[in-house]
Amino acid sequence: MGSRTSGLYSALVKTVSRPALPHPCDSTYNPGNDLDLDQDPADPLKLLQECREVLINRPAQLQRAFIQTGHGDARQTIRVMQWNVLAQALGEGMDSFVQCPMDALNWAERKYLILQEILTYKPDIICLQEVDHYFDMFQPVLASLGYQSSFCPKPWSPCLDVENNNGPDGCALFFNHKRFQSLNTTHLRLSAMMLKTNQVAIIAALRCRATERAFCVTVTHLKARSGWEVLRSAQGSDLLRNLRNVAQRIETEEKTDTDVPLIVCGDFNAEPSEDVYRNFATSSLGLDSAYKHLSTDGKTEPPYTTWKIRPSGESCHTLDYVWYSHRAFDVNAVLDFPTAEQIGPNRLPSYNYPSDHLSLVCDFSFKDPALVSQ
Repeated sequence: MGSRTSGLYSALVKTVSRPALPHPCDSTYNPGNDLDLDQDPADPLKLLQECREVLINRPAQLQRAFIQTGHGDARQTIRVMQWNVLAQALGEGMDSFVQCPMDALNWAERKYLILQEILTYKPDIICLQEVDHYFDMFQPVLASLGYQSSFCPKPWSPCLDVENNNGPDGCALFFNHKRFQSLNTTHLRLSAMMLKTNQVAIIAALRCRATERAFCVTVTHLKARSGWEVLRSAQGSDLLRNLRNVAQRIETEEKTDTDVPLIVCGDFNAEPSEDVYRNFATSSLGLDSAYKHLSTDGKTEPPYTTWKIRPSGESCHTLDYVWYSHRAFDVNAVLDFPTAEQIGPNRLPSYNYPSDHLSLVCDFSFKDPALVSQ
């Protein structure tokens, strides 16, 4: 699978001299000042076409469709993407995808598969995990499209154990600055049993310019692997506490009597049977999972959000979620998942999909404020 020469970086982004990585989560990187607010954004359709030209020798992109839920005002839709993009260092160096050819993971082309996924669905807010090319790819390219962003690396990223790594991986949050105003950004190093852990989160308080409504968006990535269920539950409880505190602070600053709505995106590394899932579902914050809208009963999560084959065998699980304040937001649509036949017998990642996790994309709209206050 040969790579074609592209003008994406030469024509769009000046050579990026990656700054020294910040100290883990004590002074994290918020490049709002890197965004030229007066500059017209690049044309996303042209960039998408360029991605497709680079990927012309690869199999076609997985075809997915939005499922309309019949709720909410589509004219004021806020499209949110949740995605564990697979850190490049882990994909090539540690994750052992035994059915995925190494050539399919080469960064020269895989970065275009990632951009193609984002550009295809045109989210207003992007929440990513396992980002290890933030400074030299994600931030400059998405800034050129008008996204303001924030990055929080893991304190002890496993990427650093891989030779020729690109720095630590972490969580990144992007939002369209023409649609939203940044009010506040909080970076968390999640705690469990009073101890700091290696997992992080970003909470961004935003104001929707069209509606003047304030809300918070969160991205997180909880501890992986079986046997760590208690730790994940504790991390989730810590995140819920911090969400409550941040929301209350914004409510005070906004001088509002209503709760500040929340959207929480993450790779929870937890099936719906785990305590951390139940804690979010029963929280006093009034959260619900958007992807339950795909089910016929409205109560069931998708059968999988990640599907891979490792030396230990095939792994097909539901680990990724988009939680939202159901009293404040309507879910207008959710992006469905490709079938097993579409994914193929070698599963993910592959020549036509860059990560072992599938992206989740949801369309939200604010409910009538009069209904929210009741």
